Amino acid sequence: MIAVLSDTHVGDKAKALPIPLLEKLEEINPELILHAGDVTSPEVLETLEEIAPVIAVRGNVDHLSLPEEEIVEAGGMRIGVIHGHQLLSLNAQFLSLKALDMEVDLLVFGHTHRFYFDSFSVYGRRVYLLNPGSPTFPRWDEAGFAVLKPGEEPTVRRVKLW
Repeated sequence: MIAVLSDTHVGDKAKALPIPLLEKLEEINPELILHAGDVTSPEVLETLEEIAPVIAVRGNVDHLSLPEEEIVEAGGMRIGVIHGHQLLSLNAQFLSLKALDMEVDLLVFGHTHRFYFDSFSVYGRRVYLLNPGSPTFPRWDEAGFAVLKPGEEPTVRRVKLW
């Protein structure tokens, strides 16, 4: 089980990670946490590392020394992680092409602060797109994150904080 977060914005929009987020993460007990950028505070990564290993990428407001993108292998899948601000648009076509470019089965992205999960067939390949939303500063959405069970047919469960 992998917990997927994005857009925590601790320090610029939020004072701290919400206690319900930490409680739910500990309850889920993920083997890995993916963070799709706009971490904004190194303390966020330190706190999350106490729960599980963390792989994070840099968002458009991050000043942390994080990579622009990462690729993780889990459950027989290649999972790409980006923030999304690098793309001209965060529509399904651009995101699916980015997944193909990275040669990943599932692309995790953030930036919109809204949950999204769907799959598409592009040039004969199935790609999955996942945005976990934001646990601290959702936009036209509810605060939360996602739990991913990777595999041939990945499953995603949305976890709302309130």
